[in-house]
Amino acid sequence: MTIRSDSNPAALAPSPTLDEETARAELYGLLAMLYYAPAEPELLSQLRVAATEAPAAGGFLEEPWRGLVAAARALDDAAIRQEYDALFGGVGKPEVYLFGSHYLSGFLNEKPLAKLRDTLAALGLARDETMPETEDHIAYLCEVMRYLIAGDDVAVANLTRQREFFAEHLQPWISQLCDALAQHPKARFYAALAEFTRAFFSVEMQGFDMLA
Repeated sequence: MTIRSDSNPAALAPSPTLDEETARAELYGLLAMLYYAPAEPELLSQLRVAATEAPAAGGFLEEPWRGLVAAARALDDAAIRQEYDALFGGVGKPEVYLFGSHYLSGFLNEKPLAKLRDTLAALGLARDETMPETEDHIAYLCEVMRYLIAGDDVAVANLTRQREFFAEHLQPWISQLCDALAQHPKARFYAALAEFTRAFFSVEMQGFDMLA
């Protein structure tokens, strides 16, 4: 599985033209792209012109979405790329880790990754060998969630599988990643992305809790 590149941020603000499941899948796809690599100019251009008003006043994601769009508008492409490299790149230890194993065990390539790989195998999924990051990268996990929502195989792409995967491989550590980004002095665009991620995942948790 690779990170797809066709989510359209201009269509992602809460909209009556998108059904709820399509919107969820699109948001996971957008998060995957924004966390996987420095955003491409076309993606940032779309994000900057995205609508920021929800169809109904008081939508829970409206404010964090507005903050993300505002951060994209306030910074140029080069500044956002430099911020990504400063936070997640470089030689050796990054400023902020994007890998679940780091938050769950304190180390990379540990038991949480092995457990994730077992889950992915059971779902019939495997990492594309051209992808350098391990499967516990936040972008990869978001892409898996997108597939579990939008995939054609209903034996795999269903709410039960989504809830199980989210609860086991995302929920236990995502708040730590969001905290690390929101509090980092070098983070501006990615601090806003962290707050949107936190809000979106909070909505997801509430939705899955209602299914339990």
